[in-house]
Amino acid sequence: MSEAKSSARESFDAIVVGSGLGGLCTAAYLCASGRRTLVLEGHYIAGGNSQVFRRKHGGREFEFDVGIHYIGECGRDGSITAVLNGVGLAERVIFRPLDSDGYSNLHLPDFSFRIPFGWDRYRARLLETFPGEHAGLTPVLDVMQGVAEASHRLGRGELDFADMADESPIFLQWGLRPVTELFAEHRISDRAATVLLGEQGCYAVRPSETPVVMAAGLTDHFLRGAYYPVGGGQVIAARLVEAIRAYGGEVRTQCPVQRIRVEKGRVLGVVAGKKNQRPMEIDAPVVVSGADLKRTFSELVGEEHWAPESLERVRSLEMAVPLFCAYLMLDVDLADLGMTNSNHFILGDYDLEGIYDELDRGEISSKAMCYLTAASLKDPASRNIAPAGYTNLQIMTLVPRSYDVWGVERGPAEGGRYHRDPEYRKRKNALMDQLIQSSEQLIPDLRKHIVWKEAATPVSQERFTHSTGGTSYGVEMSCSQVGPMRVGPRTEIEGLFLCGASTPSGPGISGVMRGGVATAAEVLETDLLKPILAGEVFGDRSALPELREDWDAWRESH
Repeated sequence: MSEAKSSARESFDAIVVGSGLGGLCTAAYLCASGRRTLVLEGHYIAGGNSQVFRRKHGGREFEFDVGIHYIGECGRDGSITAVLNGVGLAERVIFRPLDSDGYSNLHLPDFSFRIPFGWDRYRARLLETFPGEHAGLTPVLDVMQGVAEASHRLGRGELDFADMADESPIFLQWGLRPVTELFAEHRISDRAATVLLGEQGCYAVRPSETPVVMAAGLTDHFLRGAYYPVGGGQVIAARLVEAIRAYGGEVRTQCPVQRIRVEKGRVLGVVAGKKNQRPMEIDAPVVVSGADLKRTFSELVGEEHWAPESLERVRSLEMAVPLFCAYLMLDVDLADLGMTNSNHFILGDYDLEGIYDELDRGEISSKAMCYLTAASLKDPASRNIAPAGYTNLQIMTLVPRSYDVWGVERGPAEGGRYHRDPEYRKRKNALMDQLIQSSEQLIPDLRKHIVWKEAATPVSQERFTHSTGGTSYGVEMSCSQVGPMRVGPRTEIEGLFLCGASTPSGPGISGVMRGGVATAAEVLETDLLKPILAGEVFGDRSALPELREDWDAWRESH
């Protein structure tokens, strides 16, 4: 059901605001546990940052990912596999591994580095690349691997903070300290440090504010295996929508929430509907907000319902650096040019800290990360992604938080108009051309093969997700804002819970899905993680619809 109902007053056991993967996971587990749950989404398609969009050119259709480009924890023992299995979906979402000898390729000013699966192979390749730095790299890698292992066990409930002193003293010593302090203590070179942080665009935090647990955790996440979902990025959201509906819940798109109703310190439900429609009140004793954290506090709930210290805490939180993305259709299959199913990061400078200085000054850096990904290489058999003989290519980079850089004074969430503004389009096209030029060092004559192109700025991101500052990553995962320093999932308002990238589980597909489980567990007041990891399936799997050959994830998510 896509349109808001206009019938009599409705009541649910729970309402989830927003259909990102965190909200969908929360709703799926609530429904599977017997709570009739309604998911409300303002956009025309469910999935939040995991959604895709489609374009046609010359009678051919392409599908582009918004946020799923490569993910970890999808192997037999992975947390994403376990979370999907817990609602009966493990066999319905298939993951294809990336190139195990180089799932990501780092292209630096004077050399390249291929990141393989596995800590042992990664360590050996680093020591081979930097033969004069064994004395420094060895203890750095020991710390990173030790912190990552403790973090992994902590996330799976196999280790408690109270046990850290005995089980992993290295985590207590280094986990929350800046990774640059670790590098400085062991005097590794800027070249080696840049390789170790080569994929830092996946969380977008300046090195001097990146906790070791974040840097090490991301590395560990992909060294355990990097994957892409067969059928495209929309598949995960579509299958979760399928489970929600099969287990008695509802997902309604094009039905934005205007306000979360709170009275005398407790949730009563929501007011929903488009601005040009008659608003409707929907009752529920539980509301879970997967919407932007700052807008949840200030707009959806209202500042009058929060303690002053809660408001001040949320106001003080820094949002992550946003992204810019160019979407290209190519009339050539990059596999024919020798490219494999892996990622490419072009890093124009070893001074990553200086790049963030430029971004914080509101400058678009020509030396910032340039990330290339082609879903049609990662899933070549899915014709909805790209027709045979064609490629869909995405090129991304980090950009400043300020909308001044785009010539925009007011964001779309506040009613600002920008899309047709000549200055906005000029600046957007200039950066897109810059990224295409940078990418030609990997794909010669790239420009000649482009048959269609468009780009998305942080302003676009805000338009579709209402995220503060147009970031994809929520609250920045810096040393002062990581783990227990984050907000949620339980709030001071009775019946109101939070999920999504700004909660303690953090950003990324694995982070928000685990966070969705954590939020559902808080609502249900039970431990879900241990039974999920043990293989327990909630809900009646026989209620799921039969698999169909003509099943279309994009259409099923409407």
